Amino acid sequence: MGVKKFKPTSAGRRGKVAVVSEELTKTPPTKSLLVPLKKNAGRNNRGAITVRHRGGGSKRMLRIIDFKRNKPGVPGKVASIEYDPNRTARIALINYADGDKRYILAPVGLQVGQTVMAGREVPIQPGNALPLGAIPVGTQVHNIEFSPGKGGQIVHSAGAAAQLMGKEGNYVLIKMPSEELRRIHCECQATVGQLGNVDHKSEKLGKAGASRWRGRRPTVRGSAMTPRDHPHGGGEGRAPLGMSPKTPWGKIALGGRTRRRTVSDRFIVRRRGRRK
Repeated sequence: MGVKKFKPTSAGRRGKVAVVSEELTKTPPTKSLLVPLKKNAGRNNRGAITVRHRGGGSKRMLRIIDFKRNKPGVPGKVASIEYDPNRTARIALINYADGDKRYILAPVGLQVGQTVMAGREVPIQPGNALPLGAIPVGTQVHNIEFSPGKGGQIVHSAGAAAQLMGKEGNYVLIKMPSEELRRIHCECQATVGQLGNVDHKSEKLGKAGASRWRGRRPTVRGSAMTPRDHPHGGGEGRAPLGMSPKTPWGKIALGGRTRRRTVSDRFIVRRRGRRK
C-alpha cells in the first residue's frame, strides 16, 4: 500500500493524492450481504436539516458487517479483501466452514486464503476475535465491544488501533487512538490487529467535485453571512470576528466541551487531550 501523485494535466489532478490499494481483490461484492442505502441528506423524519452540508453523492449499497463475531470455534477462510464505500477501512469476505458468509473489518496483514476464528482459545493473530481478558498486554486491537455480546462499537476507522495496557480484576485498561485511557470489562470481545488502509490520512481529493461525489455539500463561512444568519456575519468589508469563534447557534466553537455525560464516563481513567 502507498500513495500515488498524478501529473498536473488539470487543476483537479494537480493536487490529487490517491491511495494505491494493491491488496484489494477484483471481485464484485457478495449480493446476499448488500442492502439498499437510503439517503436522507442530513434531514430527520420531519424533513428538518439536523446535520448540515450533507446531500447528493454517488449511489451506494450498504455492506452488512459482522461486528459481533459470534461464531466461536468455527474457522473461516478469507475469500477477498474489498473496498467499502461507506467506511474508510477495507472489509474482508469470510467463508466459514459451515457455509455462512460474512464481512468483517480487514486489519493490516490479513491476506486472501488466511484462516480467522473467534473464541477464547484462538491464536493471537490479525483478524482473530477474543475476549479482552484472553488477549496479552501490549496487543493492538480494534472493533471493541462496550458490553459483552453487543458487538464492536469503537475503533472502526482506517489505520486505527487501541492498545491493551493492563488488567485490573474484571476490567482491562485500553488506550484509545485518541490517547484516552479507559476501563472495559474483560468479557467484552475485540479483534486483534490494526485496521488496514493506513495511508488513508494522506489522501487528497484534489477538487471540489470529488467531495460532492462523497455526499458533502459546500460549507459557507460565517463571516460571509448576515448577522441574522450567523454571529460572525455583518460589517463593512472584511470585518474581524470581534468575539471568540461561535457556531451558527451562538455556542463556543473552539475549546468548549462537546461530549455529553454518559454512564460509561465512570470508566474513563484519563481523558483525551488532557492538559498538563
